[in-house]
Amino acid sequence: MTSPLAQELVLPCGQTINNRLGKSAMTEGLADALDRPTLAHNQLYKTWSHGGTGLHITGNVMIDRRYLERAGNVVLEDNSALENFKQWAKAGTEAGNHLWMQISHPGRQCPSLVNKQPLSPSEVHLKMLGSFSKPRALTQIEIGEIIERYATTAALAKEAGFTGVQVHCAHGYLISQFLSPKTNQRADQWGGSLENRARFARKVIQAVRKAVGPDFPVAVKLNSADFQKGGFSLEDCVQVASWLAQDSIDLLEISGGTYEQLSLMGVEATEVRESTRRREAYFLEYAAAIKASANVPLMITGGFRSRDVMEQAISSGEIDMVGLARPLCTQPNISEQLIAQTVDRIDDFENNLTLGDGWLGNNSSISLIKAINNVGAVSFYYQQIMRLSKSKAVDTNLKVLPCFAKHMINDTKLNLRRKKAQNKSLFSTN
Repeated sequence: MTSPLAQELVLPCGQTINNRLGKSAMTEGLADALDRPTLAHNQLYKTWSHGGTGLHITGNVMIDRRYLERAGNVVLEDNSALENFKQWAKAGTEAGNHLWMQISHPGRQCPSLVNKQPLSPSEVHLKMLGSFSKPRALTQIEIGEIIERYATTAALAKEAGFTGVQVHCAHGYLISQFLSPKTNQRADQWGGSLENRARFARKVIQAVRKAVGPDFPVAVKLNSADFQKGGFSLEDCVQVASWLAQDSIDLLEISGGTYEQLSLMGVEATEVRESTRRREAYFLEYAAAIKASANVPLMITGGFRSRDVMEQAISSGEIDMVGLARPLCTQPNISEQLIAQTVDRIDDFENNLTLGDGWLGNNSSISLIKAINNVGAVSFYYQQIMRLSKSKAVDTNLKVLPCFAKHMINDTKLNLRRKKAQNKSLFSTN
């Protein structure tokens, strides 16, 4: 029997994705000192393109080079490096799959090493390891300018040959900050009620749709919830999803969490039920409510590991696409194998990515070790991305602590390299 994962998906805009597996966005950190795509991007996405996944979504592409999620992000704010983007798009669609650019603004989640004066709806400080400065509240004029930046980046992505865009409205980045009452404490038309807090997201989507036209895929990544008391809730998500569907989106990807609550990294919130853990996908239990509210194709990302669960989720109609991320770092052709039904389960290395109980000491050291474990696990997969971008084979024997150290060193180097370029006045940071 043919796998349900092999089915095509026709989007509301009329475009077709050739199967039901999608690569969710993962930060690459491969840009050059001028924030441009590199040959490493081309090689990485060429490898993934030939792995059988129908839809690939890039890591954060920033709409403003003054504000990054991290050094090493690609920025697309004008056409000065459009040829680099064309090469990336060509390499990443070589096998006939879709390649969508994820466009984003970090808001207050812009590291201090990148910019010591981040922007946000309100002056709510993200206090994590001293890595982020207190943000300044956006002015009305700046809000309008940022909306136009999203539209500009989307139009340039289309011109470069990307087959769609995804607007990042999740994980605590700028649009997510507008949606959450914890980070949006404004008293004007952009804050207060959910309708007001969702206004920024809707204006962005409407501007993007106008910029790319009716036949070009526009997707949204949205939190099912922030998993924080007083934050963006499932009920909020259901309503916002309905509004975004009215604004003509083509695919809604559901994830969850923020930097402060790392559900996005598989660190599950207390609200997640045991039944969901058994069913693997972290956010699958929210699918029914969201699909009932927003009549658009739904992609769930987070936790899928067995083919049986993926196939059931598609054949039952619970979701329309299965989102994969980390598994494609260690098994770049796993989608091809899942569709061919030659594997029953994705290799799961995450359970081995820990320093172990032997490292634990007092309460303060426990917190530190947990932080190293969480970041180290992410770093393990980031090291695989770097290897793939250099045409190297994956290395699943890498350990948490060395991966953590390499990641920290590499991030420091990326920041220093970028600062050096700034000091040479190669681009403006005003």
